Amino acid sequence: MLDVDSNRQTMRLRIGGAWTAAADGAETEVVDPATGEPIGTVANADVADGLQAVAAAAEAQPGWAATAPRERGEVLRRAYELLVTERDAFADLIVRENGKPLAEARGELGQAAEFLRWFSEEAVRIDGQLSVSPGGDKRILVSHKPVGVSLCITPWNFPAAMITRKLAPALAAGCTTILKPAPETPFTAFAIVELLERAGIPDGVINVVPSDRPAAMVTEMLAHPAVRKLSFTGSTETGRALLAASAQHVINPSMELGGNAPFILFEDADLDAAVDAAVITKMRNNGQSCTAANRFYVAEQVAEEFTARLAQAVSTMPLGSGFEDGVQLGPLITTAARDKVGSLTQAAVDTGAAVRTGGSAADRPGYFFLPTVLGGLAVDDDILGQEIFGPVAPVVPFGDFDEVLPAINGVEHGLVAYVYTGDLARGLRVSESLETGMVGLNQALVAEPAAPFGGVKQSGLGREGGHHGIQEFLEPLYIATNW
Repeated sequence: MLDVDSNRQTMRLRIGGAWTAAADGAETEVVDPATGEPIGTVANADVADGLQAVAAAAEAQPGWAATAPRERGEVLRRAYELLVTERDAFADLIVRENGKPLAEARGELGQAAEFLRWFSEEAVRIDGQLSVSPGGDKRILVSHKPVGVSLCITPWNFPAAMITRKLAPALAAGCTTILKPAPETPFTAFAIVELLERAGIPDGVINVVPSDRPAAMVTEMLAHPAVRKLSFTGSTETGRALLAASAQHVINPSMELGGNAPFILFEDADLDAAVDAAVITKMRNNGQSCTAANRFYVAEQVAEEFTARLAQAVSTMPLGSGFEDGVQLGPLITTAARDKVGSLTQAAVDTGAAVRTGGSAADRPGYFFLPTVLGGLAVDDDILGQEIFGPVAPVVPFGDFDEVLPAINGVEHGLVAYVYTGDLARGLRVSESLETGMVGLNQALVAEPAAPFGGVKQSGLGREGGHHGIQEFLEPLYIATNW
């Protein structure tokens, strides 16, 4: 595995198989969010570096597209095996630059590896079509070609899994790539790409350009005629800007944007299972996930008991550095992230919410916020319309579900929802009534490499995972003929 230690030198950009400094020599510091202390520096790419990466990817594109699907799949399979073998070293790296508990980092790497394995198998299942036209005058032949050079932009919250969820289908489809990882977690990105290169990815097929000044660089890359695909995971605000830039050049976009997941609990649900699921869906990765439960709608018959039990459960979760034994909650990623969560919480309290536990930043070094449960909220409270992205659970009691459904659906996001009920028929009816791309029906974890991941409304466009994931990196070719 790539050697990244606390005393390391600056990590350089990876372009065309070579390590290179940023064209203007710029560097940026990477910080451990559990301590606020620097752990290293990384080259800080700008426009010239981005365009150099596009040129390298464009040069490698014909050769990679012509590589046999089986060979592309075998490279991904070898990468899967390497990542499984080296999981502990990768987990240590994720904890240091992301802050999540070690057990969660290991869990993320299991998912990251599964994307490599799934798409290694999908590489040889890119199908086509042969049919007779309705008029009988021609044969319709349809095959699929790689869309071409693909720009993949990934977030910091799952620094390994978000990369393999994009790179694996792109590589399986025969696309070369430029990866722009989040500047908060670049070391994991470099380690993943170095692993893929050890598995057999040729020079130039993956190029890595971390940057904390990406706007001009990404705009210029999207304007380059070689770039034909953008795959982005991040905020809805940034996604809107990237969609506008992509439209200027008719770039094929995939967008996995923000979430505001409702957790809906009916009175007939298994309350023990529901509380356990609430802790997972809210507190995993400290709530810093687009799939995190963001607002809890609980039948009034069990609302007080659920709120009390959830507050008790999260108040006893050990908080600290991800390397400490037994820690279940790490820090938020930056001081700005911690301050945003604090502001949202305080605003809710100022308008009548009751703090059942937590409610403030933790009194310790690093960017920690106490796990928080809020009660006494109404369906129109402001905090319910925003993605909190932190360990805060607002609970809203409801009487008639049909009356609260418009509020549940009345937000701009529609990524995922969670429904807990003992009545399967009701659960399915409710699932179909929700304006989301995914539903966890008596399930706390929905992400699955073999299933399509994505949302509706302003939660994004397209799907990742499943057979849908590789289709995002393919274009159909239709040939009309006769014999």
